[in-house]
Amino acid sequence: MKKPVLVILAAGMGSRYGGLKQIDTVGNNGESIIDFSIYDAKEAGFESVVLIIRKEHEEAFEQALGAKIRKHMKVIYAYQDMNDLPEGFMLPVGREKPWGTTHALLACREILDGPFMVINADDYYGKESFKIMFDFLSNDIRDHEYAMVSYVLENTVTRSGMVTRAVCENENGYLKQIVERPRIGYSEDVLCVEIEGKMETIDPLSQVSMNYWGFTPAVIPYFEFVFKRFLQKELEANPMKCEHVLPTAVGEGLAENMFRVRMLTSSDRWFGVTYREDKPMVTEALAGMKQEGLYPFDLWK
Repeated sequence: MKKPVLVILAAGMGSRYGGLKQIDTVGNNGESIIDFSIYDAKEAGFESVVLIIRKEHEEAFEQALGAKIRKHMKVIYAYQDMNDLPEGFMLPVGREKPWGTTHALLACREILDGPFMVINADDYYGKESFKIMFDFLSNDIRDHEYAMVSYVLENTVTRSGMVTRAVCENENGYLKQIVERPRIGYSEDVLCVEIEGKMETIDPLSQVSMNYWGFTPAVIPYFEFVFKRFLQKELEANPMKCEHVLPTAVGEGLAENMFRVRMLTSSDRWFGVTYREDKPMVTEALAGMKQEGLYPFDLWK
């Protein structure tokens, strides 16, 4: 079996954050969150990383990230091109928003030839999860039997505003259902979710997806199919902003019995910079981990 590959989704626009947050500095030695994720992946056994970016950001990524990690990991760039659409579809005039994470992953379809894991660029996942997923990808994965790492909801939310989370239902260790909830946040210290325009309480111990997946290339043709189906249904109604995301693609695959997804769980606390107001907390947390000896001061020395 081929060695597992790390794939990082880093082509988003960061509209809520206000800038290219994927490589924004959060560490006390000039690191971005991606630095910590790649370091944890390397420690777990990964040797190659594919960075899915927008072509116009390549120089910025190479200066901030690629050049310093290349001597430790093989670095490959894949480009999410908004014009890369199925036959019969064209980019709407004036659209700037990317097509979402399902489309982003398809940018790797000519690169991936073995098991791989997928994560977001702007999420800190914790060391445990990389070891769990590397072990699964190295020993247990097979075509149509994939995996995710889920997190406890209350460990993944911010006090700075609403977040989107995919709430997961576990049945005998496998993902039964996954529902994307675009507005989850605190209201007077109570965790709530917006459903059909009304705020309702939600169990803080709910399991959620943080876009942390383990697949084989056998999933790619199905994701191509669901993305094309999405365009057929949604493009005309919402040409400027419609998008398709990986939790939705996985949910469709489960509903259509295309594959199974094992639910691996992590007790680590998630950190992320959905909003600029989140940055000081993330910076403090990562500095504290260095003080505790979880990371060296210089990750790439």
